Amino acid sequence: MKFIVSSTYLLKKLQVLGGVINASNTLPILDNFLFELDKKNLQVSASDLETTMSSKLEVDSGDSGTIAVPAKLLLETLKTFPEQPLTFLVADNNTVEISSNHGKYALAYADGAEFPKAIELAEPSATTLQGDILATAIAKTIFAAGNDDLRPVMSGVFFQFSPENLTFVATDAHKLVKYQRTDVSASQVAEFIMPKKPLNLLKGILLGSEEDVLVEYNDSNAKFSFDETVLICRLIDGKYPNYEAVIPKENPNQLTISRDQFLSSVKRVSIFSNKTTHQIRLRIAGAELNISAEDIDYSNKAEERLTCAYQGDDMQIGFNSRFLVEMLNSLQSGDISLEMSMPNRAGILTPMDGLDEGEHITMLVMPVMLNT
Repeated sequence: MKFIVSSTYLLKKLQVLGGVINASNTLPILDNFLFELDKKNLQVSASDLETTMSSKLEVDSGDSGTIAVPAKLLLETLKTFPEQPLTFLVADNNTVEISSNHGKYALAYADGAEFPKAIELAEPSATTLQGDILATAIAKTIFAAGNDDLRPVMSGVFFQFSPENLTFVATDAHKLVKYQRTDVSASQVAEFIMPKKPLNLLKGILLGSEEDVLVEYNDSNAKFSFDETVLICRLIDGKYPNYEAVIPKENPNQLTISRDQFLSSVKRVSIFSNKTTHQIRLRIAGAELNISAEDIDYSNKAEERLTCAYQGDDMQIGFNSRFLVEMLNSLQSGDISLEMSMPNRAGILTPMDGLDEGEHITMLVMPVMLNT
């Protein structure tokens, strides 16, 4: 089995696939890339059993065969080469020999038959959407997903597809983000929970991409196909909490303020907050917003005054500054709106501008109780 391929072309594909491979695997075979050669088509796959990703490359060959090549060793070697053709030759002594312009390198390979087979989706439903739309939906929600192993359903992003719109939701019970697109839709209603790892991989590859992505899904798996690449992953099993029930409907107190100004003020003031609670206090009266924080243990305190547009009763509310910073950082708008009902009810953060046609974002942040 022999093939010739461009070093940078191969490296680019393998670096993307390498994101699937765990630092430590229970099965040694998963430390490898699977190479499946069929004449001029080379399919390379990587897997961690939960997620499998494969890419097709064009190579110069007339052979066929399957081998598993050590991923780390191959990646480290390829990174050092300038652009040049590399010849891969599978020798009889269980090594694959790579020949470059300057030398020869032999790597021990494993039997490709040991590599776990990718799952075939039985009777999937399908939706097509632009790569950048999917990547943006992931980027806008994934930071709000939880890390609690005891509540696995909240450790992923909830996909809700319908003929009217596509909705993506993430929450960790302290903060919640709902990202909706009314300019794209699915042929039928479907719901599933995607784990974080494959979403981060997709986000990295698809941000800015105008390629269409075919999303296929059934009860247990999802498959994303685009640009000669396929990612298949196992879905998180379970029922997602009824997030609509926690979004307060009546929020008479509305604050509108410059996002940049609010964000830098929260960041500065939070340096002086308690290191455990990260609590900051917002006091709103008329057109003035007072942001303060105090760490009683160390006698540290800070206070800033900002002008804002505000409709509603004077109020005081406490938030965890880290959640506010994460949310404000994920938006690109000039101004944001913070709607509140009472100091013990969630605040709703929405961008006032900077959204595409058909794009809607609602962010919910739970307050922290103020010790007056």
